[in-house]
Amino acid sequence: MPEPRGSVGPVKVRKRLLIGSLAVSLVASVAIGWAIAASNDDDGGELVVIDPTSGVSIAPPSLGTNAAVEGDPLPNLAVQTLEGQDVMTGDLVGQPLVINIWGSTCGPCKKELPDFAAAHAVFGDQVRFVGIDYLPPSDREEQFARDKGVQYELLYDASGDFINEMGISAFPVTLIVTPDGTIVQQTGQLDEAKLTALIEEHLL
Repeated sequence: MPEPRGSVGPVKVRKRLLIGSLAVSLVASVAIGWAIAASNDDDGGELVVIDPTSGVSIAPPSLGTNAAVEGDPLPNLAVQTLEGQDVMTGDLVGQPLVINIWGSTCGPCKKELPDFAAAHAVFGDQVRFVGIDYLPPSDREEQFARDKGVQYELLYDASGDFINEMGISAFPVTLIVTPDGTIVQQTGQLDEAKLTALIEEHLL
């Protein structure tokens, strides 16, 4: 018997349910994949996008999500020491400066830390190296970097004010800053060779 006009037959209903289920499964799989990627402890991987106030991955990664700050002055905002004391970023200015913005939940950040440690060993007497962690101050974060060979000063953007002002959401980010406080280079993940080239080009 033919179905009344305008009605949806059982086959069509099943097809719609199947398509809907597949769509939900796909979304769930992607969400789970991002959660796994955000919590993966491997040193490799792509850039991650993190909510600086919570340390949680919030969006697909892209350096294009970061504001372009080359040519801008380094903003003067409070970041913190491990002990919670405020340090003004403006007070870092006055000498050649490399600022690496990182966190232990970011795979590429972890991968490049030994490269920064190696570059600091070579240029540390000429260039000031500073790590600014997007996570709150903690002995765990401090020790994590030290275990990667980092000996330069580490600060923490506990409030997220610095990262928000800079328009950063994809990590890691490195800022090359001249003694007058101008940001002359803004990069993503670096290895020792690339970092060395930037230092020699802009700071020496």
